[in-house]
Amino acid sequence: MAVYTKINKKDILYINQKFNNENFTSFQGIKQGIENTNYLLKSNNKKFILTIFEKRVSKKDIPFFMELMAQLNKSKIDCPRPLRNQNGNYLIKLKNKSACIVSFLEGKDKKKLSLKNCYEIGQMIAQMHLFTRRMRLYRKNSMNIKNLDPLVKSIKFKSKKFNNLEKFLKNNFKDITRKWPKKLPNGIIHGDLFIDNIFFKKNKLSGFIDFYFAANDYLMYEIAICINALCFDKKNSKFIINKLKVKNLLKGYQKIKKINLEEKKSLNILCRGAAMRYFLTRLYDYSNTPKTALIKIKDPREYYQKLIIHNNLKTYKDYLI
Repeated sequence: MAVYTKINKKDILYINQKFNNENFTSFQGIKQGIENTNYLLKSNNKKFILTIFEKRVSKKDIPFFMELMAQLNKSKIDCPRPLRNQNGNYLIKLKNKSACIVSFLEGKDKKKLSLKNCYEIGQMIAQMHLFTRRMRLYRKNSMNIKNLDPLVKSIKFKSKKFNNLEKFLKNNFKDITRKWPKKLPNGIIHGDLFIDNIFFKKNKLSGFIDFYFAANDYLMYEIAICINALCFDKKNSKFIINKLKVKNLLKGYQKIKKINLEEKKSLNILCRGAAMRYFLTRLYDYSNTPKTALIKIKDPREYYQKLIIHNNLKTYKDYLI
């Protein structure tokens, strides 16, 4: 979530005409995140999220995201529910861009996860995977490691802050691509389960938000993303893997859905690939985000450190002991 596109009271009047079942009375920009423009909307006693889709999201993919959230809601997997406008569609045009409104998920993200939180997250991911494996929706994962070569080539290493990174990045990218598994259990994954996309209410998991990276991919790649995003602790300026968090995440997942031998063998390369994916996008955003955008840029060096840590691990057991 972020704010690139500014709206005003006139735009709210237009939105009210399109969604005439609700009367939105106020709006406030949301800073968190980096992909789309987001506003908190309020009606009489309810809250909603307005999302204006920016350049990185392809228009043809948006119906996939809407239908995915709608179906997940029906399956009782807690996530925002997209609203239909007066024409029965999920999308409207706003500021010459596609936009949608989704229900507000109660709760908020936590700054620090407990072992119990990691266990609950693992369970909800497994429940989601069991459901999405049966869905007929399909979207190719544009952020799969094999689709990131154009991003690698687009990054400019001008800043002194990132000296000597180019060789490291390209060598690692080549090695990860070469070793990427050819066949694993597949389905729709969330694809971006960072701490700010996971909500808790009274210390109990209340659901997932921000499905705009969801796609078909290896289910275990989701776990690799979560290990990178949720299972490291920061001490001073260094990131250290917390294997107890990894263990609880995996334990919660396997309480609902088993992880097979091939998935376990692939965990390290998938973790390396997930770290590379976020290292690349953060490097790109660091050098390409406009200074006028109301957004907090995330530091790419975090994923440089994490990638090095994964490079020094090998087996599934290395992540547990």
